Amino acid sequence: MISPGLVKLEEEGMLEAYAPRELDNIKERFRDTRGDEPHWVGTDAWASAVCYNTVEGEALGTEEPASWEDLTKPEYKGQITMPNPASSATGLLAIIGWMEIYGEDGAWDYMDALHRNVSQYVHSGSKPCRMAATGEAVIGIAYPAPGVKAINDGAPVSVIIPEEGVGSEVEGVAIVKGARNPEAARRIADFATSREGNEIHNKYYALVGYEGISSEVSNYPEGEEEALVDIDYYWVSENRDRILAEWESRYGAKSEAE
Repeated sequence: MISPGLVKLEEEGMLEAYAPRELDNIKERFRDTRGDEPHWVGTDAWASAVCYNTVEGEALGTEEPASWEDLTKPEYKGQITMPNPASSATGLLAIIGWMEIYGEDGAWDYMDALHRNVSQYVHSGSKPCRMAATGEAVIGIAYPAPGVKAINDGAPVSVIIPEEGVGSEVEGVAIVKGARNPEAARRIADFATSREGNEIHNKYYALVGYEGISSEVSNYPEGEEEALVDIDYYWVSENRDRILAEWESRYGAKSEAE
């Protein structure tokens, strides 16, 4: 389950605190640090990224963006797609990242400027990068994996980690309070957060929680983990509905039909 969901369950008292055996090897940003024992521990994470079609961009005379601010330039008008945050966790993590980078008021100002260049908000986290890969859009705001797959499949795409930093979400493991088989649940939590478990996660996710584990993925962008901004998932859980309602009132008219 992703971090905002885990936090929500924790706040509702539905999770049992448990420290897996190899907890000391899990990076701090990947775990609940509010109590003596965590209520959830992360196994992997993914972050925002920008996919850019180099052929279409060159044809339009645009340069490859290096930053979030670059995406507000007038030459990208009508050339950007991103996920609708109400239907895609990928869209929400982008917004939360901007709020950490710019502050909440600054993030709304940024999104107002970005909105002028967005052609469509889609209901899939990976679709913007896939649209960039096929030339349906010049730029897609998504996460690295679909863009990297497109590059490795031969598409003319660059995957960019914007220089201001990126938002991220953690996927993790937790034990439901009152579980029928608590000992079995603890064994699963121990394995999921162990070195062996994280090495398995790392076959599918570039960012994992266990210290010292990383994989070499062809054409994967460098510097992703270093670019992660600190996210207060408890603040996200408390403010999510308010943020999404405000987002819909401002930008929802450009969402694709469901």
